[in-house]
Amino acid sequence: MIFEAILLTVITASTPLVIAAIGELVTERAGVLNLGVEGMMIVGAVCAFIATKTTGSPYVGVLAGIVAGAAFSLLFGFLTLTLVANQVATGLALTILGLGVSGMVGESVVGQPGIKMQPIAIPLLSDIPVLGTILFRQDIFFYLSIALVIGVNWFLFNSRTGLKLRAIGDSHGSAHTLGLPVIRTRYLAVMFGGACAGLAGAQLSLVYTPQWVENMSAGRGWIALALVVFAAWRPWRVLAGGYLFGAVTIGQLHAQALGIGLPSQFMSALPYAATIVVLIIISHNRRTTLINTPASLGKPFVPDR
Repeated sequence: MIFEAILLTVITASTPLVIAAIGELVTERAGVLNLGVEGMMIVGAVCAFIATKTTGSPYVGVLAGIVAGAAFSLLFGFLTLTLVANQVATGLALTILGLGVSGMVGESVVGQPGIKMQPIAIPLLSDIPVLGTILFRQDIFFYLSIALVIGVNWFLFNSRTGLKLRAIGDSHGSAHTLGLPVIRTRYLAVMFGGACAGLAGAQLSLVYTPQWVENMSAGRGWIALALVVFAAWRPWRVLAGGYLFGAVTIGQLHAQALGIGLPSQFMSALPYAATIVVLIIISHNRRTTLINTPASLGKPFVPDR
């Protein structure tokens, strides 16, 4: 069925956006603005591809992507949390560095065929007509994305540790006065965000396009950042927004295939144009944005010596 095939491609395109955005959501809830998602994602993609090609196991590649993203995020954490460098400038530099490092590391494997992550069929459920194929015969990245949304939602709003993290994001000075470990918590949040970005990158090189191509993240890290704002820092809205942006991405490809009389460059720009439109719409609803935005987001914290 054509409809079923379209839904499957939408899920594949949306999954890395959801994973990367949910990691950045936790990071921002802790009061840290990491604009280096694109850089961490592309580093995760190349490391996952090389590890998979070397070992022959996509699961080793997934682990390599997660570790690479988390390790790369530690550089951001050291510069911004320990050395108190500007978070915006450091995040932008991290993206540029990631694009350069990934190009250098992956130069020898550009265009080589990789090993695609095979779908996992859930017994009985995968036999349901249409729905079974769409939801219960997917790769591990899809299942992880759903688990991350559920887990992060529970963690932030139903656990004591999540409450502490949100308190640090809302007022790091008050949290420090109460004895909460602000720097340590932010380091862990940054690492979680980096691990998720690396996992999203691994999906790109093992499922979406099972090969390594320079700059294959193609701006998805920036869309993930916009997605967090679009979702008003709510995990379930990240899931919905991720599939909305994924549908726009796939929609423009099908529109080109149908020969709609619009320039291909315009159609390719649609996902990014949609991102801008959404941000403009959100900016008009300032009350919702101000209520949900972590008050300490992007602000440096220097503990009393």
